[in-house]
Amino acid sequence: MTDGPRWFEQAPPQPQGGPRPNRTDGPQLWTKCPSCKALLYKEDLEANMRVCLRCGHHLRLSAQERIDCLVDAGSFERHDQQVRPLDPLQFVDSHAYEKRLRDTQTRTGQPDAYLAGSARMDGRPVQVGTFDFSFMGGSMGSVVGELITRQIERGVALRQPVIIVSASGGARMQEGVLSLMQMAKTSAALSQLRDVARMPYISVLTHPTTGGVAASFSMLGDLILAEPEALIGFAGPRVIEQTIGQTLPPGFQTSEYLLDHGMVDQIVPRLQLRETICRFLGLLCPAG
Repeated sequence: MTDGPRWFEQAPPQPQGGPRPNRTDGPQLWTKCPSCKALLYKEDLEANMRVCLRCGHHLRLSAQERIDCLVDAGSFERHDQQVRPLDPLQFVDSHAYEKRLRDTQTRTGQPDAYLAGSARMDGRPVQVGTFDFSFMGGSMGSVVGELITRQIERGVALRQPVIIVSASGGARMQEGVLSLMQMAKTSAALSQLRDVARMPYISVLTHPTTGGVAASFSMLGDLILAEPEALIGFAGPRVIEQTIGQTLPPGFQTSEYLLDHGMVDQIVPRLQLRETICRFLGLLCPAG
């Protein structure tokens, strides 16, 4: 009975008392939706732009995935990657800011929390950038503000529309007032895009868009689009409730609440975002 191929074979006995095998090694094939708790096959989820196939919940994208979802394939040229943050205040909380930067750069492979460059959308040249939330919560320090300002200035010089995708916890506290200055700096650059170049600025709000980012350029778009159920606001709901001593309305600071109160122009599901932006670009700058 032992001749021929062996279709089944008993696994060798495991050593007693030794370390248990690590079953988390290797690629993770499944992702649990944080909303409906469905187990989603990773390849199917990525093919659907990380939107849950069961409930439509929008899971977070990396900065490069976001760019790839929006622009024409192969058209993106990154700019200013050499600009890197410093530690002018020598800030220390539970860890030194310099160490936090170094560790985060090593983990993410990115110099800071923003990625910007030139690209094409439906053949139209644009200046496009997006936050990387995995880098210190997408916080805006001096470098992020500089990258956004340079992106807008390229839009002015080349007379091209500007698109910014926000996903940020706000200004970076480790840089103090230097990070808050970026609110005015980026807003001033946008006034040049409007008044000098007369080119549109499209702001895309994703989960979350808060703090100094929400209080400056992200809400200054000629067109403000938002993904469904994104948290958008200056302070978080818990902080507001503790400050004013009142219970907030249901859904407060979500995309849907802001749409109802005239703060955003349209809620656009991620799978329709590229098509929607391309259509509006055709309306806002038809001459190309």
